[in-house]
This record gives sequence, structure tokens and C-alpha cells, in this order.
Amino acid sequence: MPTEIAPDVYDITVKTSPDARYRVYLFDGETPTLVDTGFEDTVDTLADALDNLGVVPERVLITHGDPDHIGGLAGIVERYSPETWVPEGVETDAAVDHRYGDGDSIGPFRAVHVPGHTPAHHALIDEGRGIAVLGDAVFGADARGLPAGYFVLPTAFFSADVAAADEHLNRLLDYEFETGLVYHGSNVTEDASEKLATFVDFAGKPS
Repeated sequence: MPTEIAPDVYDITVKTSPDARYRVYLFDGETPTLVDTGFEDTVDTLADALDNLGVVPERVLITHGDPDHIGGLAGIVERYSPETWVPEGVETDAAVDHRYGDGDSIGPFRAVHVPGHTPAHHALIDEGRGIAVLGDAVFGADARGLPAGYFVLPTAFFSADVAAADEHLNRLLDYEFETGLVYHGSNVTEDASEKLATFVDFAGKPS
């Protein structure tokens, strides 16, 4: 069931397991935009949610190439024929209209390259709405057993280079956003950019 996080911004669950929930994000508006597409086998679930909302996506943005983010791209393209944007360096068999990189603007979003989780990982920031889709650059703190409402790094198990993931979080500190959307754990819906800055500052201090 879609959950409205902010006006016309929806968190859509596409799959659950005993220890995880997988989702995509929908930004409704002049150009309805999906950020990521779930797994290959969750396209029907995502389409049902979009039908319930009465929204046809016209644009798809991919944050990075993990299967829970890009696996459903071909199926969504087949169903809706949206304009597609995929980071440079991400492989996919789906049709891609545009490749993007660090600093590019895509509608209201600014792409910020934050490698580490994967080499081509990007966050997508809509400063007009005060929302950042942070991909897997960070998790919600409760994904690692801590109180919700804050950010943590994914573990090394989930990161191609956890040191690089940590180092590159400072690229996000030039932007202000109230809400930080993550794919694992709970979203941060208050003071998100300030909390991220505090986390980056604390993590960078010697023990």
C-alpha cells in the first residue's frame, strides 16, 4: 500500500521479507516520476499500486544498479513507456533514453554522485520540495537496531567500498532538505540534512 510521505510523494512497498522491506518512490506532479523500480518480479505489485493511485509514470530515475532498484526497469518501460534516466556506468538490458552523472539536473532533481555502496551510486535531491532520495548511501538507523529518525552507513557486507561510502557522504552537505528517503530502515522526515551533517561530522572525528 502506498504511503504519502509528503504532499504527492509516495513510499510504495513492492516486497517484504522477515527482515526487510523493499520500496520505490513516486513523485507525483506535472511529470509523475518513479525513483527506482524494484525487482524484476515486483513489476505487477508496483503497477497495482500506481493504478490504485491513478498515476501513470512519465519519468523513471534510477539511483544505482542493484537488482532491487533497477530490476523492474524493463517491465515498467514495457508497461508505461516513460522517459528513462540511468547513471553512467550502470549496466541494464532495458531501453535507456538518457544517461546522467554528478551535478546533472533532471526535472526538479539534482544528481549527486556518492560512490561507495556501488561505484555509480547517485542521490537525487529535490530542494524545492525539501526532499532527498538518498538511495543506499545511508540506511535508516533502525535498519541496524538503533532508534529511528537518524542515518547510519550500510555495513561493509552491503557496500562495494564502505570507506569510500563514508568519505563521499560530505558531497551531500551542500544541500538542504527536511526529508531524507532511504530504501532500508525508516525515512528521516525531520531535519534530515542537519542530521546527516551531524553524522558525517561525528563519523569523521578520530576516536
